Amino acid sequence: MRPFKKILVIRLSSIGDIILTTPLLRALSLAYPEAKIDYCTKAPFISLLASNPILTTVYTPENLPDGHYDLVVDLQNNRRSRTLIRSFNTAMCVHYRKENWKKWLLVHFKLNLYGSYRSVVERYFDSLNEIAISASDQYGCELYPSAEELAFATTYFQSGQKTLALCFGAKHFTKRYPPKHFAELISSFLKKESLQIVLLGGKEDTHQATELMNSLPDTYRTMVMNLAGCCTLMQTAAILSRCDAVLCNDTGLMHMASAFGKKLFVLFGSSSQAFGFLPWHTPYALFEVESLHCKPCSHIGRDHCPKGHFRCMNDLSPTTIGKHIIDYFQSLHER
Repeated sequence: MRPFKKILVIRLSSIGDIILTTPLLRALSLAYPEAKIDYCTKAPFISLLASNPILTTVYTPENLPDGHYDLVVDLQNNRRSRTLIRSFNTAMCVHYRKENWKKWLLVHFKLNLYGSYRSVVERYFDSLNEIAISASDQYGCELYPSAEELAFATTYFQSGQKTLALCFGAKHFTKRYPPKHFAELISSFLKKESLQIVLLGGKEDTHQATELMNSLPDTYRTMVMNLAGCCTLMQTAAILSRCDAVLCNDTGLMHMASAFGKKLFVLFGSSSQAFGFLPWHTPYALFEVESLHCKPCSHIGRDHCPKGHFRCMNDLSPTTIGKHIIDYFQSLHER
């Protein structure tokens, strides 16, 4: 094994992709316990990594380190990351193979050449084949909220009350379960189970949060706490760490919740399992409409349904999803 003393990992964006790199950071740290491991990401995502005890320093593309690295692990592998690498004195560089041609074939011709399911985490590890490091442990992703962030989260939890986090947002429309469907879903299980519901999302999700809240019957609105746009990334992580389960779209907050081993109820609209973004080493139930010939219509999501019917989300039954959530929380009472 090569004696790497300085290692740099690059993943510039986004929330979920960065969180999914943390098992690789753990493996590098175990393989090279004396090494200094740095990370380069975009400024909005620094907080996801700043408290990670494995990392020495987190840099941004605008504030790059000087000097030599024994190993650079490029998990972004695009024009910008390759340009950044040219500014370093690097002994060895390895790259994540995105296999974008497979995504293109699946989206445009519905031809799946991925084979059996492999997580993006495993694909990240493929970049380390040359140095014989693999995803060998059964631990999940990792996040480290600060004591202040954890204290912030405690103010939103009632003693003895079970809590479901609802991560209702997503960057792209075709990955978002409609707010009115979420309201119907919430109503379906609150009829049978007394829960605290916490809405989590960024400032960009506040419009959908308002629509969801306005669609709820008055009876249930007081049982739902809308924190969308009110928390930082790591305050959101701290709240997720306290919840009993999480209902979410295919979004970065899904992977954030997975870092705390939470039971996830995951809604896939235009998403496809083949792209490798299912939760990593945490229990989950996946809900998707599998028989649609138009799915997936994109590998990242679209701002509208190309067919106009949006069946990949509209055909997901709120009653069916709600029953699974009720069954889970009732099983908690029986333990």
